[in-house]
Amino acid sequence: MLRRYNLVNGRAIEVETGDASILKYIAPDSTDLHALVHTFGVDEHNLQSALDPDELGRLEVEDNGTLVLILKRPRQSPGQQPSEIGVTSVGICLGGGRMILVQQEDADLLEERMNQRLSSLHDVLLRILYSTINHFLSHLRAIHALSDALEDKIVRSMENRYLIEMFALEKSLVYYLNAVTSNARLLRKLHANASRFGFTEDQVEVLDDILIENEQCLKQVEIYSNIVAGLMDARGTIVGNNQNMLLRQLTILNIVFLPLNVLASIGGMSEYTMMTEGIPWPVAYSTFVVGMVVLGTLTWLAIRNFGMGRPADRPRGRLVRMPGKRGSTTRP
Repeated sequence: MLRRYNLVNGRAIEVETGDASILKYIAPDSTDLHALVHTFGVDEHNLQSALDPDELGRLEVEDNGTLVLILKRPRQSPGQQPSEIGVTSVGICLGGGRMILVQQEDADLLEERMNQRLSSLHDVLLRILYSTINHFLSHLRAIHALSDALEDKIVRSMENRYLIEMFALEKSLVYYLNAVTSNARLLRKLHANASRFGFTEDQVEVLDDILIENEQCLKQVEIYSNIVAGLMDARGTIVGNNQNMLLRQLTILNIVFLPLNVLASIGGMSEYTMMTEGIPWPVAYSTFVVGMVVLGTLTWLAIRNFGMGRPADRPRGRLVRMPGKRGSTTRP
């Protein structure tokens, strides 16, 4: 799908037909790919890199002076499942008075959150770079909320489903870390050659701010990735401990009902009726039931804290006055 834009009054306005200074190809088909290669002269290798989500970000200058950027960007929405979180690639070709954007999904690269008038295609490029960083930061906040929700579920969980989702979240953060790191290399290279690529002094200042924002974003991704990776063993231990606590409770129930089952088996045979032949059966069996309840309660009270690791009572030593030191005492 092809969408066209022109710069009008400091804004990127979409136009239906005619000449356009900005062409955005979304999930291009074979016809679009043919037009990009043969009509606009886009390098086929760079075109394939722009559609490859595993491609690292980079900056190149072609022989005709066209500036080519492979920019890493998070998916359009972070999603509700860790498996939906990931990164994608965006190809940007700037040269000959035209900008060509190639992307796999319909992401709004020209969003107007940045307070800057678009007077040239270089301003458009700066807005795309800035919006990419904003998307990473917003997705990190969503990932943080998703991580907290998974932690609350893991605390009460006795299965591995939420633990597997946490592993997927850790893997996604590694992808984010690689993407932001490759974008940082791209931005540094772009900043080092800004005058060569036609950036003005004001645009270089904006590029400085973008570099700082990207470094802060990189630090946040590193912190989130380290926290999630560092606590994976602890979360696995929590799930294992929940299972152990369940087994302990089931074992206690089994121990409590084991003697009761024996007595109930005896009471269900004719021997108990024979032993209580002189006692009315309502009284005899009521006494039997009450005895079972008392025995079960006493068994539960005796073993409810078994295996909880309560420290033994320490023996209290007798205070002995140390010779030669007035008022000094110790315990033998």
